[in-house]
Amino acid sequence: MTDERPHRTPDAHATEPRTPREDASASRASDELRAGPIGGQLWAVARGIFIALRLPALAARYDSTAVLAVFSFLNGCISIALMAAVALVSHQPFVFPSLGPTAFLFFYTPLAPSASPRNAFIGHLIGVVAGWTSLAAFHLLHAGPALTTGVTAARIGAAALSLGLTSGLMVLLRAPHPPAGATTLIISLGLLRRVEELVVLMAAVVLLTVQAMVINRLAGVPYPVWGARKTQGAGTPGTAMRERS
Repeated sequence: MTDERPHRTPDAHATEPRTPREDASASRASDELRAGPIGGQLWAVARGIFIALRLPALAARYDSTAVLAVFSFLNGCISIALMAAVALVSHQPFVFPSLGPTAFLFFYTPLAPSASPRNAFIGHLIGVVAGWTSLAAFHLLHAGPALTTGVTAARIGAAALSLGLTSGLMVLLRAPHPPAGATTLIISLGLLRRVEELVVLMAAVVLLTVQAMVINRLAGVPYPVWGARKTQGAGTPGTAMRERS
């Protein structure tokens, strides 16, 4: 006698039940990626620092926009002030305009790939090399900055080439870091062009990255040592849309 019961085809989208450990890991990952009242994970950094400093009243209001604004103000002041102090002691220009947006990324979205140490270092390094190469290509290595000499056809070409190279190489190497676009323009516009200045710029990037790692880790945020962690469920935008539907 043959079994005439209908054969059930396994559901390709069915998932096996998760263990308690997997549930806890998924919960932590979801909490890490949860955006605060203004987006990003600034709330997690602020709450962790408030708890570490034993400020329970502020820790309880970590999701207040006003509290986050004051925290961001103080954190930004301290971050660049430390860099300026190093510049004062070493007599080297450790403060550059493109460090400002990098510092903001480090604490506003510390878990984003663009804010990882890998992307920050590689991105700025690409910007430095692209900017200097563009100056050499248009014979501007010994020319004064565009702010004093004026904008010429060669300067326009150098700026365009530097930004194009930086954008393309960051994508090619999978190391996007938006502030690097400012770094390459600082160089191709002639504000920084000597090799020793570019070495100091990269040293400043490393110093700021170490500072971000210390502050984020002190706050309990799992800031990566090098590349950003791959979190399950944080896939393509299409995946996120399907999960919400």
